Amino acid sequence: VLLFALMKSENPAAAALARTYPGGRPAFVAAMNAKARALGMTATHYIESTGLHPQNVSSARDLGILVSTASQYGLIRQFSTTPTYDFNLGYRVLKSNNTNALVRNGGWNINLSKTGYINEAGRCVVMHTTVNSRPAVIVLLGEPSTQARNNDATNLLGWLSNLPKRI
Repeated sequence: VLLFALMKSENPAAAALARTYPGGRPAFVAAMNAKARALGMTATHYIESTGLHPQNVSSARDLGILVSTASQYGLIRQFSTTPTYDFNLGYRVLKSNNTNALVRNGGWNINLSKTGYINEAGRCVVMHTTVNSRPAVIVLLGEPSTQARNNDATNLLGWLSNLPKRI
């Protein structure tokens, strides 16, 4: 379920994780908010687990903190950067692709990735990457389209790769 939520950005999977958490959804959301506070994410507040509610709020700074922290967990790195996966549902196989084309295409060293979309925030992506042997966090919010998000992320990665090796 975690793979489905991170790789394919499946909101029902995120809802299932919250529903099955000890204490259920309320405890899950409380734990999310407690973790955000503990990490110093002062502009972040969660209402529910899927990210679909417009009252779930954060900032680019806070999302950068979250990405940096999440990148320390091998399973999150692995699942969020799995390019494709065939889920065997028992009665059929569901072929699935990562929602981030930059992960699927494999041209960049992306260590962690998560895409998202709601009307209020536009198309968004957060990534932890390594460029020229240096770690970098990219947070793009409010993109008008998936193509614009991919183009801006590619442009940023290209810019980073052209920086001098020593800054």
